[in-house]
Amino acid sequence: MSERRGAPRYFAVYAAAVLSVAYLVLLNVLPSATPAPEVRTAMTAASVLMARSGAALKACREARGIPIDAAVDPNRTGLIGEERSEITTSAGRLEAKRTTANPDFAGLVVLLLREAGVRRGDVIAVGASSSFPALIVATLAAARVLGVEPLVISSLGASEWGGNIPGFSWLDMEDCLRREGLVDVVPIARAIGGEEDVGRDMSPEGRELLAARIRAEAVPFLEEPDLERNVARRLALYRAAAGPRPIKAFVNIGGSWANLGTDAEVLKVAPGLAGRVAVPPPSRRGVLQAMAAAGVPVVHLLNVKGLCERYGLPWDPRPLPRPGEGPLDRRDPSAPRPPVALSALYVLAVALALVLGRRRPI
Repeated sequence: MSERRGAPRYFAVYAAAVLSVAYLVLLNVLPSATPAPEVRTAMTAASVLMARSGAALKACREARGIPIDAAVDPNRTGLIGEERSEITTSAGRLEAKRTTANPDFAGLVVLLLREAGVRRGDVIAVGASSSFPALIVATLAAARVLGVEPLVISSLGASEWGGNIPGFSWLDMEDCLRREGLVDVVPIARAIGGEEDVGRDMSPEGRELLAARIRAEAVPFLEEPDLERNVARRLALYRAAAGPRPIKAFVNIGGSWANLGTDAEVLKVAPGLAGRVAVPPPSRRGVLQAMAAAGVPVVHLLNVKGLCERYGLPWDPRPLPRPGEGPLDRRDPSAPRPPVALSALYVLAVALALVLGRRRPI
């Protein structure tokens, strides 16, 4: 009788032992969430390039006599604009703008482009709002390190705290980076941006200032307030610039009217590598949805808080992390995480075996 009572206990011990061995074996067999060495190297290189670009932009800003307010920009990056100016389009969150000055965002863009299947020699389309100049720098740094050609259409109006300083707009930042040899990209078109892509939410003086500067450049000037025609024009420009080469990804930076469209479903697009994107009718469709409808992977750089939560980047860090030393460089939060689910199953299985082992036989 005592042998029968002890049998379940022995069974529980044996079951727990077998489960433990299986758990340890699977942990070593299943893929980890750590980026491959070559990806980590590229991520670090892009972060270093973004840090160098940030230092150059800070020096350019100071040379122009535009002060950096330490209360607004405690890391003194020079990438934070003003609350309001004549080229400001809409409200913006200061903490989000400061967060994007982290050089590890360039490493994140490397990771996202690689995850989207982009490889050296490929072409990507970039729709860039000047509301997040640091994210434009991050994207250009990632593209340069990866050997990818970015086809950029940029809008010059910016939300609060973005590239909204008239004497140091994204146009001026781009010129500075080009002179320093850190950027060699010429945009394929520009727009004023803002409401209906023609700056209806901007001051008349700001609209005229930006329009005059765009007209002085040798690039197409997009001035189309009809969304469907605007998007069609942008897609045609991307296709013409790409030539016979396929566009391997679309990177959206900020909340441009032309890129996001007017359908409320765009608010559900996941930050980072977007995954599924709802495609509305053409009258409400932006470039982002049009690219998704064509099967082009979308990298969505907006919702900065969501990006930080999804990919493990710090929110509004002080000081900024050193390039290559942040949590993103040590772990790939977007990769599958089988060990987490496996650990949970292991604990439940062992607990169940022990509970069953404590029951007396009938």
